[in-house]
Amino acid sequence: MKIPAFIPLILMLLNGLPRSCQGWDDEALEYQWPQFRGPLATGVAPHADPPVKWSEDSNVLWKVKLPGLGHSSPAVWEDRIFLTTSVPTGKPLAKPRYSGRPGAHDNLPITQREQFVALCVDRNNGKILWTRVLAEAIPNEGGHETNSLASASPVVDEKYVFAFFGSYGLFCLDREGKVVWQRDLGDQITKHGHGEGASPVLYRDTLVVNWDHEGDSFVVAFDRDSGREKWRTPRDEKTSWATPIVVENEGRIQVVISGSHAVRGYDLATGEVIWECRGLSANVVASPVSEPGFVYAASSYDFQAMLGIRLAGAKGDITDNRENVIWKRNRRTPYVPSPLLYDGVLYFLAHYQGVLSRVVGKTGEEPTGPFRLPGLHELYASPVAAAGRIYLLDRSGLMIVLSQRETPEFISANQLDDRFSATPALVGNDLFLRGERFLYCLRNEKE
Repeated sequence: MKIPAFIPLILMLLNGLPRSCQGWDDEALEYQWPQFRGPLATGVAPHADPPVKWSEDSNVLWKVKLPGLGHSSPAVWEDRIFLTTSVPTGKPLAKPRYSGRPGAHDNLPITQREQFVALCVDRNNGKILWTRVLAEAIPNEGGHETNSLASASPVVDEKYVFAFFGSYGLFCLDREGKVVWQRDLGDQITKHGHGEGASPVLYRDTLVVNWDHEGDSFVVAFDRDSGREKWRTPRDEKTSWATPIVVENEGRIQVVISGSHAVRGYDLATGEVIWECRGLSANVVASPVSEPGFVYAASSYDFQAMLGIRLAGAKGDITDNRENVIWKRNRRTPYVPSPLLYDGVLYFLAHYQGVLSRVVGKTGEEPTGPFRLPGLHELYASPVAAAGRIYLLDRSGLMIVLSQRETPEFISANQLDDRFSATPALVGNDLFLRGERFLYCLRNEKE
């Protein structure tokens, strides 16, 4: 017997779904992918059923050439897809230059002015409906060779599109691309000059930005409609690339942000630090994930670390509190891709390589695995999941699909002719993949 689509959601709500779904309703969960990592900020599309096989010649509903370069993920609301990109403009500089940050390595040169652009694509046919140049500047950093100048993913709701370009501005647009408000937060100075990448997060009428860099770091909240700054809290952190998540615990809405010094929970209403937990490494890139009453955070740079945190009673410094820090892990932890949390189980990659671990969230136990993923190398996109399947995409355009089982079974391997760093989006029967040159919409041809 087929279970109605709304039943799983009702069960989740009865069990205390954390509001990492940003306060949106069942329609949003079923039909939208409004932010980085999807409606639950876990990588899961609760009601999607995308294809399992495709190639350049099959199950490609449409494919559209994108201007410039960006690693931001698609955000989807109803029949529209929103993206950001950076487009070179004007004459090249007489002499390419580098930012010269301490410890810089493997960085791209600054060669000319860039336009920072938001664009909207028709979900039905791939037609670009509008593009908006929101800022133009000579970049203050070229970024790492694997980064882009448009790596922060947009956030959307039924009314607005929020495009964030870090040093080049935060913009609120309406659905037709008209700027409603904008804010200049200054210039980021990133570690090694590797560039920017943390995405904003939206909860109802509050938009939150994590501003971790080598200068004075902070987290700041804005009113969704007016852009008025609600609060700003200093952070004892240096550069990170982690996107915040929003959770509800014991009747209190919290913003949770991973950092090199500590993972912290902030009161969404005031910016007050509720709790903090040390233990991650430097250069935090992976975003945390959550389920009712629990948060999981990970990093892997100068050492490997992963934390399972129980939120009940969490207050102040909980680093050494075994009631709150229920498990720790120091092997095969993720670096660039964020963990996937699917039905209480964490799936994550070792650093950014093709080794998949499967860990039970509330216990930290690893009943099966690890699993080597032949053919996959350099995975920067975070894993996503839907319909009992896990999707993993590497930079070469190879994506494998696995079953969601204690011992995941191989379903398919699929190759596209592009390079991919952006995390995919899953909506309905569609799988959206944003490459360095193209945006793909994949759907079974029979549909």
